[in-house]
Amino acid sequence: MKVTQQQVAEALGRGTPLSLSLISSWESTRKPVVPPANRLAQYALFFATRRTIESNPARLLEEHELTEDERTARDVMHADLLSLRSFGDPVLDEPDTWPQRLMSAGAVGDALSGGTWFFPDQRPIIIVSGSMSPRLRSLMPYADLKNPDYVRSYSLADLDALIELHGHIRAVNPAAEVRILRSEEMNEDDFTAHLVLLGGGDFNSVNRDITRRLELAVRQQLRPSEKDTGFFSTADGTTFKPVLDDTNGSLIEDVAHFYRGRNPYNSRRTVTLCNGQYARGTYGAVRALTDVRFRDRNEEFIQQRFRNAQAFSILMRVRIIPNGAVLTPDWTQAEDRLHEWPSDGEA
Repeated sequence: MKVTQQQVAEALGRGTPLSLSLISSWESTRKPVVPPANRLAQYALFFATRRTIESNPARLLEEHELTEDERTARDVMHADLLSLRSFGDPVLDEPDTWPQRLMSAGAVGDALSGGTWFFPDQRPIIIVSGSMSPRLRSLMPYADLKNPDYVRSYSLADLDALIELHGHIRAVNPAAEVRILRSEEMNEDDFTAHLVLLGGGDFNSVNRDITRRLELAVRQQLRPSEKDTGFFSTADGTTFKPVLDDTNGSLIEDVAHFYRGRNPYNSRRTVTLCNGQYARGTYGAVRALTDVRFRDRNEEFIQQRFRNAQAFSILMRVRIIPNGAVLTPDWTQAEDRLHEWPSDGEA
């Protein structure tokens, strides 16, 4: 069937056709312009079904209108297009271009279809969650496997961060397999995927193992008991602790760490750490790159500050307001950043 650029412009514009010159720039064989990742999702949807051009003007079908075969065709096509988009090089795993491909892929200003949480190779992504301690699980009857109303999620630590991050990663990587596993559920093959570790080593044994294998500029001190705050420390001995209210013990300010680097179990995949001393710190570390109000500016900070780094980390302040809610850290503000690695001289 013959498809015109006008039909593509109509469908992708969703009521307001895109300019034909823009379509031409993406399809040019002489001086092509790489389209944004979200446009590739639309291209895949456009060509997944002939019904796209059966109407006049052409239109993209809604999700509920697609058949199972059309969904499959769209997903396969989208994965192919995403792999081709990865900076024009079919060899996605080439080591010398690893930082640009897997640490800061995607355009700033279009963070939902790019950015740090976009994995251009669309290989499996595993979010590794810690497990709640036996004492805490004993306080929740639905976390008991013998309970008829057993809910697996109640055994997972850092649920707020987990829910926030899982939805965002799925939205940004529609062609990738995204799974949630407790640290004790992982098998040998799982360790070689893109790993996203939530929470500290006190609840997450995979975090403990990986941090021993990584050359981290920041180390998290485990909390000997739930009454201890713990702390983060740097190589020069500087420590960073959460701030608690002296009158009632409530959390005023947490300390959290974000790290992105190579997966020590598979150098062609990434590992990302999001961990605070408390659950709301972990949530704040996640929100820094998912919150629609802050993610673009924080992505831009990463692009400018760590563009050529093989790995990077940010230790941040996570403020808690009186109603208990978490304020998203703004990495463009110096007071929200407690420590950065590599330093300016090393990056």
